[in-house]
Amino acid sequence: MRVPFLDLAAETAALRPELEAALARTLDEARFVGGGAVAELERAWADFCGVAHAVGVGSGTAALELGLRAARVGAGDEVLVPANTCVPTVAAVESAGATPVLVDAHPETWTLDPERLADACSAKTRAIVPVHLYGRRADVDAIGSFAGERDFVVVEDAAQAHGLDGVARSSTVAAFSFYPTKNLGALGDAGAIATNDEQLAERARRLRSYGEDERYHSVEPGTNSRLDTLQAALLLAKLEQLPAWNERRRQLAARYHELLAEMPLKRPAWDDRSVWHLYVVRVRDRDAFRSALEARGVGTAVHYPRAIHEHPAYERLARDLPVAEALAREVVSLPLHPALSDEEQDAVVDAIHAWAR
Repeated sequence: MRVPFLDLAAETAALRPELEAALARTLDEARFVGGGAVAELERAWADFCGVAHAVGVGSGTAALELGLRAARVGAGDEVLVPANTCVPTVAAVESAGATPVLVDAHPETWTLDPERLADACSAKTRAIVPVHLYGRRADVDAIGSFAGERDFVVVEDAAQAHGLDGVARSSTVAAFSFYPTKNLGALGDAGAIATNDEQLAERARRLRSYGEDERYHSVEPGTNSRLDTLQAALLLAKLEQLPAWNERRRQLAARYHELLAEMPLKRPAWDDRSVWHLYVVRVRDRDAFRSALEARGVGTAVHYPRAIHEHPAYERLARDLPVAEALAREVVSLPLHPALSDEEQDAVVDAIHAWAR
């Protein structure tokens, strides 16, 4: 049996009538930028997240950048970010004009380690960006407490955390990506900012459209990062499925956790709250492991093969980051998505057992 790492075609096929109807409504309205679906999605996403405001933007990276800028984090500021994350987290900080400072990962949760924050601080520190990596909630309670004592801004990178309880409700702002592979994915790039701060939301709306408070009236420098009407319509067609999709992810993650208990690999620490965007294990000889699974028709991926400071573009950010470096050498993502059947998952597990033998 061939088990691809991800099967977006199956998800799209299951919702094809709804997606085609969303496309037809957008064509009929003929407002391809700023159409009615954008405001509708913003209301629906704010309600889903349990916050007062959502602001649609062009991508998850833009959501993080504009979230920081809307919170008035920029030139001259330092922002603490995890070393174990995807490059867009750091790229967004630099696009906002601030300087990223890397913080190591926690050895068990693999998200930002709150115990390492103090060592990374300086007089220039202004904000912290915890990443809810793999759909696991970063320790925002400890991070928020640390930030609150120092008047730091907390901007959550929630690109992999759609439906994760509590996101955006206790921080300054949360940034979501709707990249096609996410728990809630568009059919292209899209993103959103979620916040309870009305002034921050209003500033983000200005910043996404040239700093305008009305058409042809820019009150501050902004950019062009508007959410397309079509992507908003498609996301609305998918949104009602998200709770069921997340529940299926939890079921699959629980099966992996049980069926891989005796295998010579490190499973992720179990988290009942996780929305399991990815199921990531650690394996000492990753290349051999992946090759063995591929030989049996099982696709895998690596999230991520380099810690941030191991990219040539970011070597200048290097610090003492041993956990992130170890994770980059060992992590492997197994197939996990709502369309994955039990039989397909069994084939993945069988391939891992064969590798172990």
